[in-house]
Formats: sequence, C-alpha cells, structure tokens
Amino acid sequence: MSQATTMLPQRPRAFRRLSSDDATQEALSIRSPTVVVPPKHLMAPSDAHEIAAAMEFARHELEEFSSPMSSPETPPVTNVTDKYAFAFDIDGVLIRGGRPIPEAIEAMKVLNGKNAYGIKVPYIFVTNGGGKTEQERCIQLSKQLEIEVSPGQFICGHTPMREMASKYQTVLVVGGEGEKCRQVAEGYGFKDVVTPGDIIKDNPDTTPFRKLTADEMSNSRVRNFAEVKIEAIFVFADSRDWAGDQQIILDLLMSKGGYLGSRSETFNEGPPVFFSHNDVIWSASHDLTRLGMGALRLSLEAMYKAVTGMDLNTTAFGKPQMGTFQFATRLLKQWRRDTHGIDAPPETVYFVGDTPESDIRGTNDFNKESENTWYSILVRTGVFQEGTKPKFAPKATVDNALDAVLHGMELETKKAFKETLSMTSAKLAGTAIDEPSNESSPMISPKATEPADPMK
Repeated sequence: MSQATTMLPQRPRAFRRLSSDDATQEALSIRSPTVVVPPKHLMAPSDAHEIAAAMEFARHELEEFSSPMSSPETPPVTNVTDKYAFAFDIDGVLIRGGRPIPEAIEAMKVLNGKNAYGIKVPYIFVTNGGGKTEQERCIQLSKQLEIEVSPGQFICGHTPMREMASKYQTVLVVGGEGEKCRQVAEGYGFKDVVTPGDIIKDNPDTTPFRKLTADEMSNSRVRNFAEVKIEAIFVFADSRDWAGDQQIILDLLMSKGGYLGSRSETFNEGPPVFFSHNDVIWSASHDLTRLGMGALRLSLEAMYKAVTGMDLNTTAFGKPQMGTFQFATRLLKQWRRDTHGIDAPPETVYFVGDTPESDIRGTNDFNKESENTWYSILVRTGVFQEGTKPKFAPKATVDNALDAVLHGMELETKKAFKETLSMTSAKLAGTAIDEPSNESSPMISPKATEPADPMK
C-alpha cells in the first residue's frame, strides 16, 4: 500500500452521521460533510464508514476549495488501498426493481474488508439514473444495501449539469416525479426553473390530452409565458408524460428565441436541449428491459425532423459521455490526495456495469484518453442478456457484482505479486553484482508465495 509523500497543511475533518431512517434531503443539503448510516450502525462506525467519509470529504473539497496542491499534512493511518478503486452502476448491478441484488450486498462486504487480505477498497457509484438529488439517492441506497454511504460517493447523470447553472437564466426542466427535478435544478444553482406543469397551468390548451392533477396545479407556479424567455431545456429524468412533454419541447424548439406562443420562420431559433443520459433501455423490475431517456431523445429528434424537415442537434450527459468519467477521475484523485498524499487518481478503476452501450462503451472510450487505467466489467444481472454479443466488448464478463469485485481483486493481487518478485529479483541481482557470491555457496532463490483467494 502506498504511503504519504506530501506534507501540506491539514484541514479539519469533522462530519455528521445521520440515520438512514431519519435523514432528509434538507438535512443533507447543508454544506457539511455527512455520512448516511443504517440505524444498526449508528452507535459505532461500520466497516463501510472509512471509505464513505473519505469520499464525502474529497467531494466537498473538489466542489468548494480544492487546489492542485492541497493535501493533508499527515494522511491518516489506513488499510484502504490507494492502488485501485471500483465504480458501480446501480440499476441492474446493485439494485433491480428497487430491491438489492443479493450478491451486491456481499460485494460491498468484500470491498469493506471482509476478504483474505484485510484491506478495504474505495468505491463510488456512477449512475445514469436521475430525478433525485445525490442526497436522496444516498439515503435510498444506504437503506437498500444496509451500509454507510455518503453523497460524495454519488455521480448521477445530471450531476455535471450543475456546471451550466451560471450560463442560463431561465430554463425548462423536464421529467421525474412531482417537483423533484425542479428541486434538483435549484439545488444546482439554476436561478429560474420552469416545469411543464407551470406552462400547462398558464395555458391548459398547450397539451389537449393532459390535465393537471390537484397536486400538480397547486405546485405549479403562475407565469405569463408570453413574456418569459426560456434559454435552455434540460431533461433531468425520465418523462412521465411523453406526449405532453414532447409537445412543449417542440413548441420551444420551433419558437422565436424561446418565447412560447411564437413561431420561428426557420424553426431553428429555439433553445438548446440537454439530456442527463442517453440510455435507450434500462433494467427495471419487469422481466424485460424498459424504454429509457435515450428513447425519448430519439423520438423527439424524429418528430422534429418530421415537422420541420431538419435534423435536431441535442446534447447528452451521463454515460458514455466523457464528462461523467472525467468528474469521477477528479473525485478519486482528490480522495487519493487526501488519504495517501499522492496527487494522482488510483492506478486502475474497475467499472462494473450492465449496459454495453453506456457503461462498457464509456469505460472503454475513456480508457483511451485517461491518465490511469479504466477496466470495464459487464455483469449478467441487468440489461445484458446471456447468448447475445454485446456491441461494445468489455474486458471481462461475470455473473454479478460480487464476481466483478473478486475478479478485480484477483488481478490486483497477481499484479502486486509480480511487482514484488520483480523488485526482489532486481535487488538480489544488484547485491550479486556488488558482492559476488562464493561459488561453493550458490545463491538461494527467494521463496515466493502464490496470491491468496480473496474470499478465504
């Protein structure tokens, strides 16, 4: 395990621990490092505590006051390896239909020290799922997997959108349940957030076949959209009303400068459209895959072309786009700097996913340009179906998340074993040159021990 090499002023590392039963989005929105804890672990930290807390500190530093030279004065004594890390998709890998996949629970235990080596391995969650804040996803996953989790470990498809909050004044946010996506956008710093409900409340004839419920009418805000310039459209989560949402988006795309009710003569003066991810299908509780946001994107582009005769250029975040992987690398680099004093990300990141078109493609593409190695692992518990050939080939295909973790740890153990043998051989060779051995006493080869099974 690497030791600290940098000595710079240390920051205070105070944090809060909240029960997953009592934690709320409001409590987690306070700008203070927080770990969400299952009630049974509230009185004393669990095995997962060290990684969850460290990632939370790294995320806060990354977003608020990190600098290229920041590092703890003396990194804490830890048995968490800094050589490699895991990144997990959630739906179809750890969770399916709202329920944890049994092997995923075991995988978390192995990563948190229940293995033959007694080491812990850092991990983060990179999901295209949206419509909820990172804080809400944290509470939900902590309950499902019964482990300590921090918001700092989460990267959602719409997480990189926060960097666009300063660019646009008034935006339309689409998708999700109720007002959640508006809350996410406002939490990211968007100043004036409009929803489809606001538009329908102002003019019910906008969507002839959709009428607002009593709750939607109460939550929607009164605006005169003839006077409101909408500068951008963000699809934060899966639409609950494809027909109505697409009608509103098309009206804006064909508007003159983003004003509803107007119509551009060229049909290309409307605001840009951004999607938080591009998954056409995803793994839910149904036996077969379900349509996702990528299908909505394709539908919107096809309808725009049918109406205007022109192609529509849209932008997608999430996997397989590079921005998501770049953000994950910056987070892991900050974590390694904080905990081990090394200004570089872990040498290898094992990405575990179930969707070849996003998880595997994104990992493989990012590996070509990243400063470290990104290794793709495909599991059979989600979108990917046995007997089919994935369009984008992973480095390894395994049954479930536990097998993925064991595969990665085995590769790292073999790598460390070879490095140790190489260093020992080089040292002995140098000794032999400096101090020639007696011919009557031949040099004895160093005794090597084969790598252990991670589960023993």
